[in-house]
Amino acid sequence: MFLGHVGVALGAKRLAPQTSAGVLVAAAMLIDLIWPLLLLLGIERLEIVPGLTAANPLRFTHYPITHSLLLVLGWAALAAAGYLALRRAPRAALVIAALVVSHWLLDFITHIPDLPLWPGAGPRVGLGLWNSLAATVLVEGAIYGAGVALYIGATTPQDRTGVLAFWGFVLLLAVIYASTLLGPPPPDTRTVAISALALWLLPPWAHWFDRHRARDTVAGAARNVPGP
Repeated sequence: MFLGHVGVALGAKRLAPQTSAGVLVAAAMLIDLIWPLLLLLGIERLEIVPGLTAANPLRFTHYPITHSLLLVLGWAALAAAGYLALRRAPRAALVIAALVVSHWLLDFITHIPDLPLWPGAGPRVGLGLWNSLAATVLVEGAIYGAGVALYIGATTPQDRTGVLAFWGFVLLLAVIYASTLLGPPPPDTRTVAISALALWLLPPWAHWFDRHRARDTVAGAARNVPGP
């Protein structure tokens, strides 16, 4: 799941209109932002197994810190508490917590049973959507499309940057997603980790285009209606 996480983040703009899309994307991608760092340090591990599933050749053998349900709940609480301390916005903090948890829930749908419920020995879960390439593209594309549509409905571009930077973001992610699905497996785990570090570019890019888009509210529209 890649596009789906971003789609959920963009769609959440309706629930937290005052919160930067960059923050929302960072929340939805939080555990995947941390994961490549731990992979490079050897703290978390994976194997590359071509043909493992139709949509993903990666076997996630050990990632309890970033992807066990128990610690994801902890990451969600930490992210929400940090945002609440900085912004004093309880509703937005709850949205951020929900976005962090949504990552695990979407991974649960797509992964084969490799997601731990808690660190250490214990059950691993996953519904295995990746076993079908067509179903993976359909489900993830639908989530992404819905999120983009909700974001467009919640914001209005204020200048060319608000249009071009946004659509550049949307289209580039779709191209990267397609190339990942259709391209060859990565050569080694270090390449996977270094490539995944590019995810750190997404929150600032989302913050950039969001600054050039205004919240689309009924009150705002009413203020723009000329008087008699």
